[in-house]
Amino acid sequence: MVEVRRICCIGAGYVGGPTCSVIAQMCPEVTVTVVDVNEDRIRAWNSDCLPIFEPGLQEVVESCRGVNLFFSTDIDEAIKNADLVFISVLSNPEFLAEGTAITDLKNPDRVLIGGDETPEGQHAIGALRSIYEHWVPKSKIITTNTWSSELSKLAANAFLAQRISSINSISALCEVTGADVEEVAHAIGTDQRIGSRFLKASVGFGGSCFQKDVLNLVYLCEALNLPEVARYWQQVIEINDYQRKRFSSRIISCLFNTVTDKKIALLGFAFKKNTGDTRESSSIYISRYLLEEGACLQIYDPKVKAEQIMQDLTQPTPSERHDPDTVSRLVTIVTDPYKACENAHAIVICTEWDMFTELDYEKIYNAMLKPAFIFDGRRILDSLHDQLQTIGFQVETIGKRVNQRTPFAARGNKSEMDLQQSSKKMKV
Repeated sequence: MVEVRRICCIGAGYVGGPTCSVIAQMCPEVTVTVVDVNEDRIRAWNSDCLPIFEPGLQEVVESCRGVNLFFSTDIDEAIKNADLVFISVLSNPEFLAEGTAITDLKNPDRVLIGGDETPEGQHAIGALRSIYEHWVPKSKIITTNTWSSELSKLAANAFLAQRISSINSISALCEVTGADVEEVAHAIGTDQRIGSRFLKASVGFGGSCFQKDVLNLVYLCEALNLPEVARYWQQVIEINDYQRKRFSSRIISCLFNTVTDKKIALLGFAFKKNTGDTRESSSIYISRYLLEEGACLQIYDPKVKAEQIMQDLTQPTPSERHDPDTVSRLVTIVTDPYKACENAHAIVICTEWDMFTELDYEKIYNAMLKPAFIFDGRRILDSLHDQLQTIGFQVETIGKRVNQRTPFAARGNKSEMDLQQSSKKMKV
């Protein structure tokens, strides 16, 4: 057993901070120091207002901070005193899902450690394994060579992203045929060979990992002269972009083909619930599409700060730059979901926060302009669709027709009769 008494983690972000906080809690005899060049971030880790939101994280940090968990900007000193440094001793990819990161860390499906087959590499693997063995069963700790470890991380996220893009592609077909993508997902998910996880149709995946890791896989394949494989994985990204644009176009189409100067309440800006992270959030892309058409957005999210939203909407992309003055004029950040919906033509749900299922929609409807639309981009209001229509809302959602009198299929290339005839021909 390799003895490790002092750990240094370089980087106090979404991975380093939570990971090392859990290590400190699970290994009380080990001193863990997390360092970063960002003084504001370190100051926040040492305060009562942590720089990131993650359920359970605050309690973990407060139980260890100042005892065997420290946050510092003195990088050189922390490295000099450490027995083990988290950055490049080894390959130890994380498989955390934001919103459940603390649970994932304390009860992981597996811990993957990759290293060289040299004596030094094997010694380093043993040192890191000894840390995880404090709380992770040995059977869940997998050791591989470095390339296998790194590709396992990319492949895992690529497979998950692929499932989301696959069900989203089916959602488009469901909308023009009259099928319900939730029913389709349930039916295929009962097949044990497929399973039910990551078959939730939505406005698309976001976060820091999926797009980045799929594109890394694409780059590797292109660099290693595997163009067919690269094109296969590139399509996962293209379907995700297509889903965002398709949803945005649907909003514009339902609002009589124009959103210029119309108020739209956008509920949710984080890329998923239970996190304040907005990286690659579909909300950013949908907001930009609507802003380009002149829409006035009233945005609410319970965990994303106003300055973060404005930064996301104004920062330049490789293909375009968004004028800060225009964004400031067209975007209003509010701290109350009811305020966001006042005098709005439509509500667009982009993040699946539980609180959005508990709102008083009759009160909201009375404060909106008519006709009042709800675009449920996360399928979280399924059980309320009949109630919402009774109130007076026109409801549109992903992968399903709700307002039968103005079906989205009518805007497609085939008529309802054509689709029915095609269906009959396919029957045996």
